[in-house]
Amino acid sequence: MTDRVETLIRESEGEFTLLRQDLHRHPELGFETHRTAGIVADKLRGWGYEVETGVGGPGVVATLKRGSGNRSIGLRADMDALPMDEASGKAWASEVPGKMHGCGHDGHTATLLCAAKALAEAGDFSGTLRLVFQPAEEIAAGARRMIDEGFHDRFPVDAIYALHNWPGMAVGQFEFLAGPAMASSDTGLITIRGKGGHGASPHKAVDPVLAAASFIMAVQSVVSRNVDPLDGAVVTVGAIHAGTAGSIIPDEVELMFTLRAYKREVRALLKQRIAEILKCQAESYGCTATLEIRMSVSPVINAPDETAFARQVAEANFGADAVRTGTPVMGGEDFAAFLEDRPGSYFYVGNGDSASLHHPRYDFNDAAIVPTAIYWTRLVEAALRSPDAA
Repeated sequence: MTDRVETLIRESEGEFTLLRQDLHRHPELGFETHRTAGIVADKLRGWGYEVETGVGGPGVVATLKRGSGNRSIGLRADMDALPMDEASGKAWASEVPGKMHGCGHDGHTATLLCAAKALAEAGDFSGTLRLVFQPAEEIAAGARRMIDEGFHDRFPVDAIYALHNWPGMAVGQFEFLAGPAMASSDTGLITIRGKGGHGASPHKAVDPVLAAASFIMAVQSVVSRNVDPLDGAVVTVGAIHAGTAGSIIPDEVELMFTLRAYKREVRALLKQRIAEILKCQAESYGCTATLEIRMSVSPVINAPDETAFARQVAEANFGADAVRTGTPVMGGEDFAAFLEDRPGSYFYVGNGDSASLHHPRYDFNDAAIVPTAIYWTRLVEAALRSPDAA
């Protein structure tokens, strides 16, 4: 592993801090990350990477081949922002009303670019490096679209890795967890239809509000009575929309919900049971109902060997005290789609004492760029060690 790579990263800290802050000023949502993707592609081409654009919309995949090694590794960074107003007060705060980098994807992009530049100039590896800059993580659509458009056939990798900054964890700290690390997330809309009428004559109506209330209570039994107590699961109905006045029974009720699980079989059970309970509860009150899944993300399941390897790289370069074992979280992450097809690992890096993710005062900590970029380069060099290395 080359000291030159680390020196280059430290010397370029100012460059990539300014880049990160520029990306922060110009947030883009979902599949609209065209400016960001253009910057990413231009820089990578300038450093000698073979660059493909338009992968899954504005996605970018860069390839650097070196030496005679046959192994390949993928590193992924997300590029998109959130639809929210910023209140950080920073000089580089969002210049676009209603949009901000409230999750640090600007930092993920800048950090991977920092590592990419150093690896292109001085990286000591033998094999194929693929850098994946993905749009639309926040709407859980970018990874799947890249895969559906042939990512694995066009850009094969033996393993793929991604990271996320974590507020409250010190800069230079790393957290790894093998197996289920983040939950699946299925979010959707339920519509219960009845027959509207006057609240003073309920016998002449078919009340969807009553059916909805019964369904909401009954569906709580799924976790308490159908899921193994040792398996994590969540069923939440977070929004109810019905009616315009207390004296009017509406024609229909809309419910918005989310289902979360760590295991694929538990996820399938939740979807099955919520549909069964909805049908029975609606019919018992004379109503009909439909269920639509609008956003669907698989659970993040980290491969044991790749996670152990990623952890060993952190311990070898930053010390055992800089590494900790995580616990599963119920949040979702569409990097799970990559892990369904290839082994890999998703892990966390410290963002220091910042506001929480998705908070209007959140900001990526630029001090995390250097240690995280160094880690990326060490991971690549370790995974693609030259056949001639001792």
